[in-house]
Amino acid sequence: MPREKAQTENINLKYPIVLVHGIVAHDRKSLINFWGNIPEALSDSGVKVFFGNTDAWGDYESNALILKKTIENILAELNTEKVNIIAHSKGGIDSRYLIWKHDFGGKIASLTTICTPHNGAEIADLIYSQKIIHTKQTKKVLSIFGKLYGDTNPDLYNVNYHLTTAKMKEFNEKVIPDKKVFYQSLYTTMKNAFDDLMFFYSYLYLYKVSGGSDGVVSASSAEWGNSSRIEGGISHAEIVDYKKKKISGIYIPGIFINIAKELGKMGF
Repeated sequence: MPREKAQTENINLKYPIVLVHGIVAHDRKSLINFWGNIPEALSDSGVKVFFGNTDAWGDYESNALILKKTIENILAELNTEKVNIIAHSKGGIDSRYLIWKHDFGGKIASLTTICTPHNGAEIADLIYSQKIIHTKQTKKVLSIFGKLYGDTNPDLYNVNYHLTTAKMKEFNEKVIPDKKVFYQSLYTTMKNAFDDLMFFYSYLYLYKVSGGSDGVVSASSAEWGNSSRIEGGISHAEIVDYKKKKISGIYIPGIFINIAKELGKMGF
């Protein structure tokens, strides 16, 4: 079945877009296209699109180094000064750390985060509170799983630890925004637990402890800086179009096209 296309129009974007995924996802030689039809839709609109190539289970320090190399290669290939980053979930944390740690403000025109747990993930708190997660056997199993997943620097234990609300509070106190970069944080919320059965129980848990969420990240965690909610009852996974179909009547790649259009209007 041919993929659905929105009415194409040329987007006047000065800099290319780098898509940066979160945990679980892969964008290098993966059998599953975690970005669905989003890259093709952007390309059809004249946008140059690249992937971040980060690890699915890498911590933000190691992923920032991978992303640094990726972006440096893009800048050299296109002979351009900057890129725009659109990052999903933990990819937003990786990108924020890259900009701060490696003084990349001059190379990043904008960072748009989508469903990123800026204020920490309550689900990570829950996992970290379980005694079994801290045993040597569990840590060994997690390490093996990460390597089987194909990561270069898997660190599942610390990925979860760093995403707890306490650690992200420390992160936010240290990793401050760069004034040279335009930041915006977008997020989604499911209307109820039945919107995406993959997140049925996690949605109910988050609703109890934090209120609305996308099934993984609460709205209160995703709200950071210049923030706004994407309408439509879209889950944490559905927002990256892995289902390659409309969600609640919404053409998901169209959301990313609109992001690119707005960035273009701002001169990015």
